[in-house]
Amino acid sequence: MILLLSFGTMYAANDTIAVDSVQNVAQNPDSTLSQDVADEDIMDIVDEDFDWDVMDTTVEEVNNPYPVIEYSMSPKTYEIADIKITGAPSYEDFVLIGFSGLAVGDKIQVPGDEITKSLKRFWKQGLFSEVTFLAKKIEGNKIWLEIRLKQRPRVSSLTYAGLKKSEKEDLEVKVGISNGSQMTPNLADRAKTVIKKYMTEKGFYHTEVKVLQADDKDRPGFVKVAIIVDKKAKTKVSKLYITGNEALSHRKINHVMKKTNDNNIINFFRTKKFVEAEFEKDKKTLIEKYNELGYRDAYIVSDSVVVSPTDSNRVDVFLEVSEGQKYYFRNIAWVGNTVYPYEYLDAVLNIKKGDVYNLKEMNKRLLEDDDAVSKLYTDNGYLFFNVDPVEVKIEGDSIDFEMRMYEGRPATINQINIVGNTRVYEHVVRRELYTKPGQLYSQSDIMRSLRELAQMGHFDQEKLVPDIQPNPEDETVDITYVLETKSSDQIELSVGWGATGLTGSVGLKFTNFAMQNLFKPETYRIVPQGEGQTFTINARSNGVYYTSVAMSFLEPWLGGKRPNSLSTSVFFASQTGYSDRYYKSYQDLYNTYSYAYYSSGYSDYYAQLQEAEADPEKYLRTVGASIGYGKRLSWPDDYFAFYGELSYQVYFMKSWPYLIVTDGVSHNLAINLQLSRSSIDNPIYTRRGSQFVLGVKLTPPYSILNGKDYASLPTNDRYRLIEYHKWKFSGKVFTPMTRDAKLVLMTRADIGYLGHYNADAKTPFETYYMGGDGMSGYSSYSTEYVSMRGYSAGSLTPYDTKLGRNLGYMYNKFTLELRYPIALEQQATIWALAFMEAGNCFSDIKSYNPFNLKRSAGVGVRLFLPMFGLMGIDWGWGFDQISGSNSYSGSQFHFVLGQEL
Repeated sequence: MILLLSFGTMYAANDTIAVDSVQNVAQNPDSTLSQDVADEDIMDIVDEDFDWDVMDTTVEEVNNPYPVIEYSMSPKTYEIADIKITGAPSYEDFVLIGFSGLAVGDKIQVPGDEITKSLKRFWKQGLFSEVTFLAKKIEGNKIWLEIRLKQRPRVSSLTYAGLKKSEKEDLEVKVGISNGSQMTPNLADRAKTVIKKYMTEKGFYHTEVKVLQADDKDRPGFVKVAIIVDKKAKTKVSKLYITGNEALSHRKINHVMKKTNDNNIINFFRTKKFVEAEFEKDKKTLIEKYNELGYRDAYIVSDSVVVSPTDSNRVDVFLEVSEGQKYYFRNIAWVGNTVYPYEYLDAVLNIKKGDVYNLKEMNKRLLEDDDAVSKLYTDNGYLFFNVDPVEVKIEGDSIDFEMRMYEGRPATINQINIVGNTRVYEHVVRRELYTKPGQLYSQSDIMRSLRELAQMGHFDQEKLVPDIQPNPEDETVDITYVLETKSSDQIELSVGWGATGLTGSVGLKFTNFAMQNLFKPETYRIVPQGEGQTFTINARSNGVYYTSVAMSFLEPWLGGKRPNSLSTSVFFASQTGYSDRYYKSYQDLYNTYSYAYYSSGYSDYYAQLQEAEADPEKYLRTVGASIGYGKRLSWPDDYFAFYGELSYQVYFMKSWPYLIVTDGVSHNLAINLQLSRSSIDNPIYTRRGSQFVLGVKLTPPYSILNGKDYASLPTNDRYRLIEYHKWKFSGKVFTPMTRDAKLVLMTRADIGYLGHYNADAKTPFETYYMGGDGMSGYSSYSTEYVSMRGYSAGSLTPYDTKLGRNLGYMYNKFTLELRYPIALEQQATIWALAFMEAGNCFSDIKSYNPFNLKRSAGVGVRLFLPMFGLMGIDWGWGFDQISGSNSYSGSQFHFVLGQEL
């Protein structure tokens, strides 16, 4: 039978009974009727008396008389004999039966609240567009129920229109609609709300969103969903109106409010869009500024935002401020201090009677600055130190403060834990730490430990976090260094263009090498690893003219107990010269048009010939080795380090026309001494700190020791033993320009001088070659390359007409570079930069003029990949004439591979 419900009567026919039924009246999720409204309306219908219509049959189909059930009479109680679920293949029956709140054996009334409440549960879930309760059979006091459901469709594809790629990526997570999810009106309305809120935060206050769906013909039960976003125009600030301000002018307030500004030329580079959340922040910032100036009681009386009468996409912002009285500090008393006398605390606080009231500055001096009062205590074990500045008296325009201190007792470090290290041996990490068990707690030691861990290069510098767990009961503290390991080994694969054409290079750099594990195969990852040593090997060649091989090794902790380093290196390089025919044609062109003319591209014909003009009887071969020792110093502070190196190079020359010495053998035995100080916080993207290096490289003064007349010696004998003294100073300072320390200004100065003991023995080796990116298609161990962006390679090197060579014996360079990070991730660190440089190269110290500088400016980008190291490209514009020419440098591109310009 079927039970058909209508007002007050229940009919039975054809062995099936319809107890209750509700069908979704808002199947289109883009309906103008919101889901909340639809749900409320449907619930109201369910709660009212029912006026049931005939369903699935007509009166003519009934063969037997209906048992009549009067709704005006008392409901009848039935025991549920069975519950069957139909129309929901995506769900298990037992789950839906449990969700219905009904169970076999339950006693229900028909009509009654049990069925109605169960139907509401399904409807509120929003997963079904139709819910129907049927009674398939009634025997005595037992009833057989069927819950007939119609599932809402699932999403087969989702597309967006009207959004940028970045906006789409942001919203995909927030919207909550994805392939395979069930599409409901509530989900569509939520998507509209989320998108409108997101666009409002970006200044699009009039955004319209439509969520459309269409049946997927290829997948029954699925729909294709399209979200169409019409942003409209941005809402911008037209004018900022301020009243009640006297201490701060309109212009200053406009500057203080970073995001809500007048639409004028002064704010050309600042955002003018109106965002409610940013407006609230700007109001707080304005009050904070007043407080900094002593206006302790300043507040916003009222504010309003009104649509501009001339443009509906612009608003006028009105602010009324009450500045109040200006206050000053008067008496400051210290309470609870036993470690330091109040006179010393007053000096550290550095706030004097009569200073303008500035609570922000007071808190910085108490808690935040590097030399704050709290640092006195936290650097000496007083981890539980606390200070609370309390206003104890306000008289006129003066305020008295009482610094209520709790010093506590010094805390001792109990445990040092290291978490996340999967790359190096733990003792390699622990030896870099300045915190040791048993020591007094020190905040400065923790920060220094983080710096040293960053300098190792084995961990993600952006995620170095100490977990500090105080134990007040026993006055100890446990410190855990949470590390995220990253690979710092590097592969160099590069191609460059030098004087002899295309040159390729390949190199491997292992930064976690372990010499001690050479005979332990289980530690091998290509090479033995674990001790934090550095092993590098690289080779370069262009096949015909140039080949080089170099290998180096660095042990940063010689002996494993002290940070004393040992470094060694060996190398070999071979350069082949041109034939006499090619060299003569090159010289003719050079003498006719000058170096600048030649370097500007008019020798393409000769460049094409050079590959076939190699002469193996003309060569320069260099063999060298070095050994160095470094020591971290404790005075003047422990950022200082000393490094000493002994190096030896031998030059073998045969018919080599590019140096003063054309044939023979020259020996270069030198000692290199360096004093350096480095306090940078991060070796890759540095935000703060400085680096200074003062070095000298010396050879024995052979001409003084042997007493020979070098003026009369043949060239080969004169330069058999190379002698010189070479001085260098380099300094870099990194200054964060914003509170988040992302925008960084790097200032740099470099000065180099190559001197001689005897003017007749002035060395042609170790000279400076200035200009360009400081790289060469091949390395020359007889020349030091100095970069200067905006100028071509070597173009600032002075030409010695007497010797017929480009030789630089002194240079200086000054750099301003502004950096901003694009990505600071473990996989890649990327930053953009803008630079200004000034520098020049000179033939001797007599010709040095610190004001004769070649200027340039430009922009660039850097990319650091752990596997490949530092790479980048710069564009620079040289403003001045290049050496030996009347032409200006102009536009130049420079490539960076492994080195800093």
